[in-house]
Amino acid sequence: MREMNYAMQVERSLQKKFKPTLYGKFLRAIDDYQLIQPGDKIAVAMSGGKDSLLMAKLFQEAKKHSGLTFDLVFLSMNPGFEPGLMEVFKDNCLKLEIPTVYEDARIFEVLEREAKDSPCFLCARMRRGALYALAKKHGCNKLALGHHFDDVIETTLLNVFYAGMFKTMLPKARSENYEGMELIRPMYLIKEEDIIRFANYHQINAMACGCKIARKEVDSKRRAMKELVKSLKKSNDNVDISIFRAAENVNMHNVLGYFNNDTGIKKTFMDDY
Repeated sequence: MREMNYAMQVERSLQKKFKPTLYGKFLRAIDDYQLIQPGDKIAVAMSGGKDSLLMAKLFQEAKKHSGLTFDLVFLSMNPGFEPGLMEVFKDNCLKLEIPTVYEDARIFEVLEREAKDSPCFLCARMRRGALYALAKKHGCNKLALGHHFDDVIETTLLNVFYAGMFKTMLPKARSENYEGMELIRPMYLIKEEDIIRFANYHQINAMACGCKIARKEVDSKRRAMKELVKSLKKSNDNVDISIFRAAENVNMHNVLGYFNNDTGIKKTFMDDY
């Protein structure tokens, strides 16, 4: 019997030990939200962190074992990581047998000039735009991002507390600027604690972001939401699930108002009172 290398051990664990919490939920999200259609060519966005490394392996397993028919391209857009971080990233991809295409950008330089104290929003927009362009260049019709369950509920809370609206992070969305392109989030149902457990189990030394937020040099509202949920879970262990379910169970007859993106019309409860 052939001895399993590191990548094979990781793959086996996704079919055994981590199937209920990771691989099973990955396939469930694809099925529930219809994220993949036959003939799709999917650009898997590789940031170098634990989330994207896991997502890449989950896609590889799905391609081999799920019966779904699609093609994959693993794309990394380097926004200007600190020296040495890319070597950690490339070493992880090599050990995990993820054939990644690397391209450079200078996004961190722009952020240092334009959004030094609060870079996250602009950073996310610029990185996503660069990834869309890269995916289009490689003939892909879908871009997969590694956002997980915790990202979804934290985004929901950010919108409530800081934007004054109830809006969440969707499992898929059509690109407004790149015709025929769709963004998908196949890790939508996977909890961060299970990703961390997987990374620790396999001793994956994932690359950090490399920006000031990752080093906690500037304030992060998302980190504050993470701490809030952690605090609430002390008295209600399922509070994160309740926040997630709230976005699935909006009662339109019991909200003060809502905005229709298709018509551009805002409707309030007084309109029908």
